[in-house]
Amino acid sequence: MKLSEVKSALGKLETIAFQLPTGELVPTHFHVTEVGKITKHFIDCGGTVRNENVANFQLWNADDYNHRLHPEKLLSIIELSEKVLELGDFEVEVEYQAETIGKFGLDFDGVNFLLTSKQTDCLAKEKCGIPEQKPKIRLSTLQASEESCAPGSGCC
Repeated sequence: MKLSEVKSALGKLETIAFQLPTGELVPTHFHVTEVGKITKHFIDCGGTVRNENVANFQLWNADDYNHRLHPEKLLSIIELSEKVLELGDFEVEVEYQAETIGKFGLDFDGVNFLLTSKQTDCLAKEKCGIPEQKPKIRLSTLQASEESCAPGSGCC
């Protein structure tokens, strides 16, 4: 989800809720302790130099159970971050405390912001010798003809 999409969603909400991939909601007294720009400058395993920018939100829970972050407040924090940090319309990544700091993607279902699971991936599969995944085909959907595997047809 891009930052512009988050801002648009916030403009339509009366309350903010974040839902973990398990379906559990982040406690309503969460804080957004950081809105930032993370720049990753790296070389992938194929030797290609890459730059990646994401907008980052860090969610945190404290013992102040009466705290509620309202959509207009988060929107103002985002707008300040855009000006001060020159934050572009990047994909949003969310950090939230799990066993260690968890990194999540972000989506929206019309009511809740959904923290989505992120996976690692090889960015240079062709250089690493990783074959493309073959499409899975159900054998029951294949049409067999008498000629397809007749003796002497070369199928076996």
